[in-house]
Amino acid sequence: MSRSIIVVPCYNEAQRLDAAAFRSFLAAQSSVCFVFVDDGSRDATGACLEALAKTEPERLRVLALAQNSGKAEAVRAGVRAALEERPDFVGYWDADLATPLAEIPKFVSVLEESPGLEAVFGARVRMLGRTIERHGLRHGLGRVFATAVARMLDLPVYDTQCGAKLFRVSDTVAGLFAEPFFSGWCFDVELIARWLRARRVSGAEPLTQVIRELPLERWTDVEGSKVRPVDFFRAWVQLWRIRGRYLR
Repeated sequence: MSRSIIVVPCYNEAQRLDAAAFRSFLAAQSSVCFVFVDDGSRDATGACLEALAKTEPERLRVLALAQNSGKAEAVRAGVRAALEERPDFVGYWDADLATPLAEIPKFVSVLEESPGLEAVFGARVRMLGRTIERHGLRHGLGRVFATAVARMLDLPVYDTQCGAKLFRVSDTVAGLFAEPFFSGWCFDVELIARWLRARRVSGAEPLTQVIRELPLERWTDVEGSKVRPVDFFRAWVQLWRIRGRYLR
């Protein structure tokens, strides 16, 4: 049975962290562990995470950053820590559980059933039979952004910004997280751009052959998001920098 470690970046999540949901999931899934990264929180997040970790010390780990460094660095630090434990798969998941934990086994199954795949990305696609609840403005801005990203990367990617991703552990994947991201909110795009450059240099098969987007069954826009409207406009500057550094 494959072993997965999921990184959960946390910043001031004391009021939103659903500890019961994590405990229930662990009781049902024996092959998944978590690394919670406390990104310099100023509330009681650290205490909440430590209390949760004590309930399953073999499967829950807390990594505390000395100061708030942003989601990109929290994810990177967590993934690097997870890789030290040599899992089969490593990924990251938003702490607010906008994507329910119940989606994780589906991601794992995709990688287990398709050995040639290196990653599964969640995609928030509104379709019949699925429950995708997004605020209208954020959905509209998100679609504009996603279209621009797909054209810039020259990839038919639908949703780079979904906070649910799982990777097959390899030297290549480890290399994607080796250096700090400079792009903040757009770090998912920067990660893909790094991957594109690496495969271009090595002459490997197209990235479209090794990543699969998985439409989520459920996703809910949780109140209290750290993403602000101004971040959408800053993202365009970040995209330009990503293009210049990795894609030219």
